[in-house]
Amino acid sequence: MHASTHDGSTRLFFTIGHPVAQIRMPLIMPAVFAALGVNAAWLALDIAPGELRGALDGLRRVRNLGGLSVTIPHKPDALAAADRASDRARAAGGANLLRFEADGSLTADMVDGLGFVEGLRARGFEPAGKSVWLVGSGGAGAAVAAALCEAGAAALALTDLDRARAEACVARLAGLFPAVALSVSGKAPEGCDLAVNASPCGLGADDPLPFDPAALAPGALVADVIMKPAVTALLRAASALGHPVQPGRPMLDHQLAPALRFFGIDAGADRVLAAIPA
Repeated sequence: MHASTHDGSTRLFFTIGHPVAQIRMPLIMPAVFAALGVNAAWLALDIAPGELRGALDGLRRVRNLGGLSVTIPHKPDALAAADRASDRARAAGGANLLRFEADGSLTADMVDGLGFVEGLRARGFEPAGKSVWLVGSGGAGAAVAAALCEAGAAALALTDLDRARAEACVARLAGLFPAVALSVSGKAPEGCDLAVNASPCGLGADDPLPFDPAALAPGALVADVIMKPAVTALLRAASALGHPVQPGRPMLDHQLAPALRFFGIDAGADRVLAAIPA
């Protein structure tokens, strides 16, 4: 465990969720803060569903609070509680970052999808001008969809077992990103450049594939947002067919620098990435 020294000047950061045993930030942030020379600590707060607003009323009074990250199930409530929010948070229908301003007001952002996009860029895939097929329009899918639109994707087709949810996501996106050709589709659009699984399909060892990579054009990049297993059955199947693949982990790592920037810690992405423990 990385040694750290805290004192009366330490800024406090919390991840709010329920449950919180799986939350990674308290494990990785001591090393990141040490590498950046930042006097701060990061802990998890287990807040029951429906109790976020009450928790925020208390946290608003913590003078040495640096900021909050928000995870399941609180992301929609975090957006609803905010006084102002980024377009990508509104388009995603949820927020995973909150900060209190000097006047006590609350600002929200969503960087889940931004982490996904920056992870793609780091491997040399630029989403601008590309055609994308996204399977799953829940929390992760909506965040990825918003960030891909913000990055300038030319076309985005959404597939979801819950068609109404996909249509609601498209409606939110259309108002904010009118230049993107948006659709709800049951199958891969012809010639798409990027196919993304943002559904939970693949978390279980016996899950069916979320889609058949054989339906894609040769050379299309296949990405999965699932972190565990690190290489999902979908990515194995896509690799076997010769498709380039992107696992879930880069999405998490690449959202850390934008998150810290939101909290006023402006460290270059390369420094932040280098400091994240393996």
